[in-house]
Amino acid sequence: MTDTRVHIAVVGAGFGGIGLAIKLREAGFEDFVVLERSAELGGTWRDNTYPGCACDVPSHLYSYSFAPNPDWSRTYGQQPEILDYLRTVAERHDVVAHMRFDTEVVDASWVEQSRNWRIETNSGVLHADILISAAGVYGDARYPDLPGLDTFEGTAFHSLHWDHDHDLTGERVAVLGTGASAVQFVPEIQPKVDRLLVFQRSAPWIIPRMDRTTSRVERALLRKLPILGKALRGGYYTGIEGFGLVGFVNKGFRHPYEFLGRLQLLRQVRDSTLRARLTPDYMIGCKRAIFSDDYLPALARDNVDVIDDAIAEIREHSIVTSDGVEHKVDTIIYGTGFVVPPAVYGRIHGRDGQSIGDLYADRPQSYLGTAVAGFPNFFSTLGPFGAVGNQSAIYMIECQIRYIVDALVTMRDEKLDRVEVRAEAQEAFLDEVDERSADTVWLTGGCSTTYYRTADGKNAGLYPSWSFEYRDRTSRFDRDAYDLLPSQSTAVGQPNLVRSR
Repeated sequence: MTDTRVHIAVVGAGFGGIGLAIKLREAGFEDFVVLERSAELGGTWRDNTYPGCACDVPSHLYSYSFAPNPDWSRTYGQQPEILDYLRTVAERHDVVAHMRFDTEVVDASWVEQSRNWRIETNSGVLHADILISAAGVYGDARYPDLPGLDTFEGTAFHSLHWDHDHDLTGERVAVLGTGASAVQFVPEIQPKVDRLLVFQRSAPWIIPRMDRTTSRVERALLRKLPILGKALRGGYYTGIEGFGLVGFVNKGFRHPYEFLGRLQLLRQVRDSTLRARLTPDYMIGCKRAIFSDDYLPALARDNVDVIDDAIAEIREHSIVTSDGVEHKVDTIIYGTGFVVPPAVYGRIHGRDGQSIGDLYADRPQSYLGTAVAGFPNFFSTLGPFGAVGNQSAIYMIECQIRYIVDALVTMRDEKLDRVEVRAEAQEAFLDEVDERSADTVWLTGGCSTTYYRTADGKNAGLYPSWSFEYRDRTSRFDRDAYDLLPSQSTAVGQPNLVRSR
């Protein structure tokens, strides 16, 4: 098998990978590849095809600032439309040629002697000067650890791997989980099934979504007057940024949002007993609040049961709860979230042999969500503390892309072979995160388990401040936080490599 040499290797062809490819080309980089484990681009918007799948941020904000789309058909874009948008943007900017599909990273290890990354994939070995992870956070399905899980003889699948060939019509269907995915697909399948059993561990906060179809007149105006699109994007940005008041400014700001949630419950669920069971027992913002207009009405239908007793075991044709009741079901749908960190983190090994997954298990860590001490010439999008709970993920990804590309331009212009964030700079950043997070609703809002906090009660990866403050911090590569090594004239032990495009 012939080894291949490339200057930059990007892992993942979702929003992060596509955006990186575009901005790398704009900065004059052509010697790079985007490694994608699937057969086409799209990331989470390729993989999640469950009924009702849509973004939970208005589409004019959940898109690249440099590639506005005036033709969104709804306020909140649905999965097929978002995937089509990504395809269109990638093709328009001519970056598909840089993508290597059906190519999964098996192992990536830093080689200090040659100052590059050795990347083993299912289709060969690649040597890259720079490695960038744009693999995303929610790419691997998580299943609950329940007795008898493998003994079920009916149909079972995770929302990430929806079985479109299986007809749910007339069945008794169990949904495990009430997170963002379940909130979207439950209203879609409820009218089809005979009985829907929703197993709820904790009730989510549901906030009005106010989704609607956009008119032809609106779309025409946005096409003719792009400034209207920028104004609309700015309005959405400001509204969503306001959630930071609850998240990390003062928990007292939660009351207007909780009032909206309770009003939604009162208006959409008339049965007081059911309404009480659907009322969260923690502060809003402690875990992800969900925007929906049709989830609560679906739960109030006659063919739906909300079950909040813990699951004791799964049998061949049923689910048994802790109260001893056996619930007969034909199909189980797992809406139980994702493995965090993603599996690829365990395959990227730094100069000491540790993987990012190993570090994450000890303590989620990074510098600005984009670099990790001990991992030279490595960058990432949406790494730990590179996401916020009060803004579109695409906004944060664009900030990180700008920072990463500026770092690579610095390396090129100054003829640097190796950059690595200093351990003391990373530790100072993590100390700042811990200090800012100490009294946030994420950690003190009454949640026991959540993506937002670790098992020992610390911030699990959210940046605890305003997204515009993060934008300013990442506007330029802060070289003082890094160890920089100039190019070596001859790489000792450098293998004989073939340079790819």
